[in-house]
This record gives sequence, structure tokens and C-alpha cells, in this order.
Amino acid sequence: MAAVLACGVGAVLSHGSAAALWGLLRPLDGPVDVSVPVRSGRKRRDGIAIHRRAALATASLSRGEDAQPLPAVTIHDRIPVTAPWQTINDLRGQVPSRLYRRAVREAEMRRFALSPSTPRDRTRSDVERDFLALCRRHRLPPPEVNAWLGRWTVDFLWRTERLVVEADTWGTHGGSVAFEDDHARDLDLRRRGFSICRYTDRQIRDEASLVAADLSERLRGRPSLHDLSQIN
Repeated sequence: MAAVLACGVGAVLSHGSAAALWGLLRPLDGPVDVSVPVRSGRKRRDGIAIHRRAALATASLSRGEDAQPLPAVTIHDRIPVTAPWQTINDLRGQVPSRLYRRAVREAEMRRFALSPSTPRDRTRSDVERDFLALCRRHRLPPPEVNAWLGRWTVDFLWRTERLVVEADTWGTHGGSVAFEDDHARDLDLRRRGFSICRYTDRQIRDEASLVAADLSERLRGRPSLHDLSQIN
């Protein structure tokens, strides 16, 4: 709060400091991140990293009873701060990729919006949209998208058939943190009676017929060709 107040009207906590306030990351070493309107005359201060933002130059944050927060900012714990979705956007390229992925996963677990508007089909990436298109082309039953199972979010869910599908890309599932998180989630869901299928973006794009055939068998409760190959 002291850092925000020191930067004047329109200043908000942002970047890594906002992520810490929202509980998306542990507090990071270094100065406190504060975003200010681009025309602000504030210069760098000891202990504060100032980020000049054109988006914050057009309006200030109201703090009255009739406050109408800007789409990208709000107040949390009485501190003006970038909204979770804006905080996630700010972290991209500003922190190591493992920390970015950790922040995204924490935001998903806390059910924070990851964009200012949610697509109608609730997908968050091209590969997820490609998978839904695959389901439509091959006349598979439509799944729930980005559905919650306990404390986990899964990409696609057929709840009655107890089938989960994850659409994997290296950008979202690469690295040690994602690797451990994925396996912990899979183990927990299998213990609860769910089957988990993982398909890569290349498989969804280039081997759609094989993916559709595999899914069709699983949705009918039959073992897939992969399962049969493991029996011997």
C-alpha cells in the first residue's frame, strides 16, 4: 500500500507484486511493482519498480461507494491492484516460465478469470478449440469444457462416462512443475474412478481420425487399441 500511495493517483500494484497479493505466487525478491498512467511524472523510487501503462492513463480508480473499477484493475485487501487476468498477462515474459505456469495454475484453482471476456465455448487455447471441432466432425458427444473435479480443472470431461481428456502442448505442460502437477492430478482422478486420456496438439491436428476412434471406444466403455496392446 505504501508503494502504491507513493506513486500518486491512478497507481496500482501490478506484475509480481500483484501476483503475491492475489496468492498466485510467493513474494518475489526485489522492488515492489507498481503501474502508473503513462503521463505520470513519477520517477523511479528506491524499492519501487514503476511500469508506465497507457491503459491506465485514460481514467483513475474510484474508491467511493459507487466505485466502478476499470476492467483491468480492482481493489483487494484495500490495495488498488491489477485484476487477476491482467496480472497473469503482465507476468508473461517478466518471470521465469515455471513461475508463470505456476501462477496460471493457481489462478485456475482459485477460479479467477484468465481473460477480460470468456469465450462462449470456454476454451482457453487453439488446441482446445481444435479438439472441440474434432468432436463435432466425428459426432462425438459434446464434453464439458474446462470443468472442475474437486480441486482440479480438466480440459474436457464426460462426467457420466467418467472420462477426462487433456489436450497437451509443450507450452502448457512442459517443465518440471507442470510434469509433477499433471501426474499428481492424474493419480488422484484415477483413484476416484476417472479415466484420463492425453492427446498432443499434433495428434489432434494430424491424427484426428485415430483420436476420434480411440475416444469413441472409451466413451462406449470398451478398451481402446492402446489398452489391448498392453494386455500381452
